[in-house]
Amino acid sequence: MTSKLTENAKGVYIIAATPFTDEGALDLQSVDTLTEFYLRAGVHGFTLLGMMGEAHKLTADESISVVKRVAARAGDRQIIVGVSHAGLENVRRLSHEAMIAGASGVMVAPPNGLKGDDGIYNYYAQVCQALGPDIPVVYQDYPQTTGVYLPPPVFERMVDDFKQIVMLKHEDAPGLAKLTRVREGEKKPGRRRVSILIGNGGLYYPQEMRRGADGAMTGFAWPEMLVQVYDLFAAGKADEAEDLFDIYLPLVRHEVQPAIGLALRKEVLFRRGAIKSPKQRLPGSSLTPTDRAELEGMIKRLERRLAAAGRSDKMAAE
Repeated sequence: MTSKLTENAKGVYIIAATPFTDEGALDLQSVDTLTEFYLRAGVHGFTLLGMMGEAHKLTADESISVVKRVAARAGDRQIIVGVSHAGLENVRRLSHEAMIAGASGVMVAPPNGLKGDDGIYNYYAQVCQALGPDIPVVYQDYPQTTGVYLPPPVFERMVDDFKQIVMLKHEDAPGLAKLTRVREGEKKPGRRRVSILIGNGGLYYPQEMRRGADGAMTGFAWPEMLVQVYDLFAAGKADEAEDLFDIYLPLVRHEVQPAIGLALRKEVLFRRGAIKSPKQRLPGSSLTPTDRAELEGMIKRLERRLAAAGRSDKMAAE
């Protein structure tokens, strides 16, 4: 069993896609091959059942099956499980089942439309009480989807009062100033420093690392880039890290498109041999022949730029 998530978590916690067959059934064999694909890329941890993992389309039993399947292959890599739900009892139940299945912690986003600073604070007070002190919690700050803006002073108050909160999943955009404010606030006497991993498809990854992020929690279909950029930052080679990121930036940008972003991500994972089918469980988006041809051209351009920079995309050839 892996260790529990702490404030010291860092690196790349990949947002894992959830594979389905062409008929829409959960494909556990592809869960295995996808897990191995991520491990070959060098990820430091996994995040399962996230918003881009089609968690809302899974039954409760399927959700736990995915956690168990990844945990069986993940070794000592930590696993975070998304448990956000409109009902607090569902959050509590899935959290406890996920931890038993091998999770290291859980991620909770505020309910859509939650109002006011006190509303946010009181909701997470209820979450932490319902889960108990032994389940580490990640706050998912994604106001573009939830409609809930998290002011830094409210987050600081929660960190002070709820020891279970060990990580901020930072997805506000524009959010660089917020990240800086959180890091500056942690320098006050007695203030606890928590892990911050960034999302938004990695669009602002180098800038967020420069501002104090500890790594990435996103699902870009070239996870090796996320890992390599993190490693370069960790080695003090920030400019080299950003140069590498720039080579992939057109595909990072392309993948975060609304509506078809997940279809693009799964298509790449399918082309790279990580999953058997790029299908989403209905309702889902799909690519047109023009979309596929466009993506293929961008991938070939990526390969040329990597070759010109003296880097080979070894995983793409596997």
